[in-house]
Amino acid sequence: MKCLVTGGNVKVLGKAVHSLSRIGDELYLEPLEDGLSLRTVNSSRSAYACFLFAPLFFQLYQAATPGQDPLRCKILMKSFLSVFRSLAMLEKTVEKCCISLNGRSSLLVVQLHCKYGVRKTHNLSFQDSESLQAVFDPDSCPHMLRAPAKVLGEAILPFPLALAEVTLGIGHGRRVILRSYQEEADSTVKAMVTEMSIGEEDFQQLQAQEGVAITFCLKEFRGLLSFAESANLSLSIHFDAPGRPAIFTITDSLLDAHFVLATLSEPSSNSQDLRSPELGRQAPQLQAHSTPHLDDFANDDIDSYMIAMETMVGSEGSRTLPSISLSPGLQPPCNSGPHSEEEDEAEPSTVSGTPPPKKFRSLFFGSILAPAHSPQGPSPVLAEDSEGEG
Repeated sequence: MKCLVTGGNVKVLGKAVHSLSRIGDELYLEPLEDGLSLRTVNSSRSAYACFLFAPLFFQLYQAATPGQDPLRCKILMKSFLSVFRSLAMLEKTVEKCCISLNGRSSLLVVQLHCKYGVRKTHNLSFQDSESLQAVFDPDSCPHMLRAPAKVLGEAILPFPLALAEVTLGIGHGRRVILRSYQEEADSTVKAMVTEMSIGEEDFQQLQAQEGVAITFCLKEFRGLLSFAESANLSLSIHFDAPGRPAIFTITDSLLDAHFVLATLSEPSSNSQDLRSPELGRQAPQLQAHSTPHLDDFANDDIDSYMIAMETMVGSEGSRTLPSISLSPGLQPPCNSGPHSEEEDEAEPSTVSGTPPPKKFRSLFFGSILAPAHSPQGPSPVLAEDSEGEG
């Protein structure tokens, strides 16, 4: 495999690598007939990202040596990121970038041709790997919105960098709401909630009913927004019910980008506060006397809930990804009943308005990642003073 990137496309490639580095620690590089594919997935299989650069993106693109099968490799993200670490340097000094894959030496060679005849060569070791492929179909999602990346980028500016999750929903008057999601670990500490509202006229397309809402990780979303904003592209968001994966897409004549993120599994009553504040205050009271089902796997229908992930040995020759239907799934039931005195003592901080336990579903394995319940505090140590001490 050999490809040559020139001009401003070198920085675009570097921005794509920076976006992928926010998700996974390993980079899957696969040359296809339809372009060069860069993919990654996080350790919990709850986020997947893919960039596909068309042959027109490169000045020279050769997927494989004639008579040989295309190579697929897996390298450390930190190693590949180090080549494109400084985006300002790429823009000012690098004139072209040559990437070649040699199966005999098991090296991925990246050469940066800089001004004044300076040439920087990076030899990166890689491992042979199977194709990393997520199966999803954005067209099967009932809700979709599309807007310029600059509009969404300005909307998330007020949110603190340390914020983990953000809630996206449709409020009254079909206004798109972005609200910070805070899990209240201590009832005595009241966290600041930030909310941004965007009018329907700022969106290029909006197909969603009032009251729907999803919660997803903000870190990965920032990475994709940063790339789309630098390239002046529009971002499309396809989503379904809470707990189902959300699909973020960027489409251009030279590249395609797909980010698939897990969403927080919440009761449907939580989305009502986007339409009516009174309903939002009353809904959490029903959750204060119910506990989640202990056996989530017994009620987990992977086919209807989850996105599938396949590792395929055969090469993929088409840019169109295989898809499955993302039909709405049922939420795991909750068992309600009277609490014992021990449970009442163990949860004294449960008050009206406390969010439900945070549960992110793994996109690929159907598992539920829930934070372990930490003890309320250290047990007091009762001991009498020693008379002989001192």
